[in-house]
Order: sequence, then C-alpha cells, then structure tokens
Amino acid sequence: MAILNYTTTVDPFKTVSEIEKILVSHKAKSIMKNYDGESISALSFLIDTGFQQIPIRLPVKTEQCLKVLQREKKNSPRSKIKATREQAERVAWRILKDWIQAQMALLDIEMVTMQEIFLPYIEIPGGQTIYQKLEQQQFLLEG
Repeated sequence: MAILNYTTTVDPFKTVSEIEKILVSHKAKSIMKNYDGESISALSFLIDTGFQQIPIRLPVKTEQCLKVLQREKKNSPRSKIKATREQAERVAWRILKDWIQAQMALLDIEMVTMQEIFLPYIEIPGGQTIYQKLEQQQFLLEG
C-alpha cells in the first residue's frame, strides 16, 4: 500500500501554517496550536455558526502514523519509506492538510457546512470531542 505523502520533506510547522491559512480563508477564528514537547500535537480553533462560536480540536496522531510507516517498511524493506518519528510527523500533518483542503472544496460548493465537516472534532464541556464522547458511550446515541 502506498501511503499518501510518505516521501514529504515539508516541515510540520510549514504545513501547520498552510492549514491555518486555509482555515482562516474559510472564516475560522482564534487558531491555537497544542504542543507535545517541541511538536505540534493538535490545532484548535473556533467556527462561527451565526448563533455561537464552536470550539474544534484537530489532533495529529503521529505515533499511529509511525506504526504504519514502520509496518510498511518492514513489509517492503527495499522501499524508500523513512520510518522515523520526524517523518511520521511530516506525513501526518501533510495528510491532514490535504483532507482539510478537500473538505473546504466541498464547503466552497455548498455541499457541507463547517459544522458537518468538523462534527467529530467539536470540543464539548469537559475537554472531550464529540467523537470521544460517543466512543466512550460505545456509539449509543441515547443516554
């Protein structure tokens, strides 16, 4: 399996800057970076619905990306896959940027709203996202 952007050399800080520009051009507010040591682990921002501002937190799961790169490298030792934490961070951020660009294209043609795009990442009281809350409830919608 070819992993999207697995050969990227773009620094994560540059990619995050590109993501911020995309989000701002689509009216995101108050963008904040969350750090884990010297690495950016998530982007948080607000979207304005016209009724209220909704907090969004987009995580980047570098460790999961690293595991996939390591598995692919093991399965294809001759491949040019670079299975390092630094590369996993670059790859994860580039893929997130591509996903955001695709989602904003849907927004631009009015197929979706910002709320629809980022629904799983909406932060609810207590610091969890809607996805995390549903996962905790085993995706039962009642109760």
